[in-house]
Amino acid sequence: MTTKATTATPAVFFRVEPTDPHNHLFQVTMVVARPAEDQELALPVWIPGSYLVREFSKNLQRLAAQQNGKAIEVQQLDKHRFVAKCAKNKPLTLTYEVAAYDHSVRTAWLDVSRGFFNGTSVCLRAVGLEDKPHGIDIAPPARIKGWQAATALTPVHVNRAGFGTYIAANYDELVDCPVELGKFWSAKFTACGVPHRIVVAGAAASFDGERLVADTKRICETEIRFWHGEGKAVHSHYLFMLNVVDDGYGGLEHQTSTALICGRRDLPRIGEKTAPEGYNTLLGLISHEYFHTWNVKRMRPAEFARYDYNQENYTELLWFFEGFTSYYDDLLLRRAGLIDHATYLRLITKTINQVQQTPGRKVQSVAEASFDAWVKYYRQDENTPNSTVSYYTKGSLVALCLDLALRQHGRTTLDDVMRALWQRTRGGPMSEADVLAVLHKLSGRDWSPELQRWVHGTDDLPLKELLASQGIELQTETTATAQRLGLRVQENASGITAKVVLQGGLAEQAGFMAGDEWLGIELASGEGWRLQKLDDLALYAGASARVTALVSRDRRLLKLPMRLQPSQMEGAAPDTVRLAVDNADLARHWLREDKVAESTKL
Repeated sequence: MTTKATTATPAVFFRVEPTDPHNHLFQVTMVVARPAEDQELALPVWIPGSYLVREFSKNLQRLAAQQNGKAIEVQQLDKHRFVAKCAKNKPLTLTYEVAAYDHSVRTAWLDVSRGFFNGTSVCLRAVGLEDKPHGIDIAPPARIKGWQAATALTPVHVNRAGFGTYIAANYDELVDCPVELGKFWSAKFTACGVPHRIVVAGAAASFDGERLVADTKRICETEIRFWHGEGKAVHSHYLFMLNVVDDGYGGLEHQTSTALICGRRDLPRIGEKTAPEGYNTLLGLISHEYFHTWNVKRMRPAEFARYDYNQENYTELLWFFEGFTSYYDDLLLRRAGLIDHATYLRLITKTINQVQQTPGRKVQSVAEASFDAWVKYYRQDENTPNSTVSYYTKGSLVALCLDLALRQHGRTTLDDVMRALWQRTRGGPMSEADVLAVLHKLSGRDWSPELQRWVHGTDDLPLKELLASQGIELQTETTATAQRLGLRVQENASGITAKVVLQGGLAEQAGFMAGDEWLGIELASGEGWRLQKLDDLALYAGASARVTALVSRDRRLLKLPMRLQPSQMEGAAPDTVRLAVDNADLARHWLREDKVAESTKL
């Protein structure tokens, strides 16, 4: 069976073959129909949606070129740019290999059981021809039977297994459609008239695909209606590609598809009514990446109006595009009836605690965190919690505060703001000024003071007051040992290792450093105890206000005098909080109960 589409002749054409799975090598052939004289070529250094220069050219090898059947010189200009010394307007053919060792959603992978690639990792850009039609031929492996191919690209001549020729309107579209290869599970469904497909690689035999499809469909329908009501969706088709591994999590958005990773134990299982705890996390990931179909892939920062694949693309707006998406991913699960109110409040509680227990929130604004993503968010180390804040988590709390403040004001909601922004920008580039303009228009007042404090400042957000206005009480709980001490640790059979020492905490005051192995404690009485896990501290220290921590650092044994409670002058560590429903009617109005979710009403 083949499918055919009438398309323009591609100016640039690729053939990608998984020629050597044992050595993780794709073979790529690239034909430029009418090249410039001395045609420049470049491989992207980053992939949109993942804000880090990843140097994909490190995986490119054996680059060669020919024209009129004769080899021509290819000169390397820098780390990722090349020039083919060719004549003008005569077909230019290039061949090269791409080493595919990255099991993430961002690059490329190939072995004997599965293949995957993003165009940014395998498709050189013919400079000057980016806006012309591009084609690609996806070939099956020569010596492995039963593989399939899946991509959101438009098929031209494709067999039943999905191998064959696809077309893209331009280079941007080509590299925005990743390709899944292998023996995967597949299913189709329709949401609000839009055909969708899910392919799942690596799932165990117990995997309940029917439940995953049903729940994903509810997410898609909820989000399409969120943006368009009963109107037509912005996309004509969509593909979910889920790679199931022993332990992993992640996703990357594209205009008409998404690549996802989850743990094998997080999938629902046939015959089990109660899904694993990690299944809600997976549904939240699906909801998050699908929401990006509108919020960042179409409506996006003005700085991303045209991607520059050669270098970092800076913006201060990731707090909006990632943070607001993080707010809506779980909220729309609630509105779809896939989680109950208690689960949703636990998810918000987790986010609040993550932000409140990060000293970096007092150092860096969430706008600065957006701009610094290229050098800080994806390069985390032991100092990250002390110097930065996440534009995902704090950005989602900014969205929460703005939504609740708008509801308290009484004239509009954040839902209305998002849809009005879509209309104002026509689903295209936008700035913070657009956000403020829409807020003013819908609410009748200026919100720049709030955005200045919440987005560009480092003061704590007014969560308690705003949550109370919608019937939710923010309560404090006993601070956990690690948080009280200002430590983030790794516990295993060999003991306790400090991974992060938080600024202002008791561990920092005692002289702890990241990497220290905490062996035990010595009491004032001279009695000593070996610690196996952090909870042992309360067991062995009892009511002692001070102990001596016995620490191994670079094989040296140290004694660190340590107080176990902060002085009144210093104040306590940030409280751990929880949320509880105080006024069910107010809370229901915020959470917008669906008719399909009658069984989960507050």
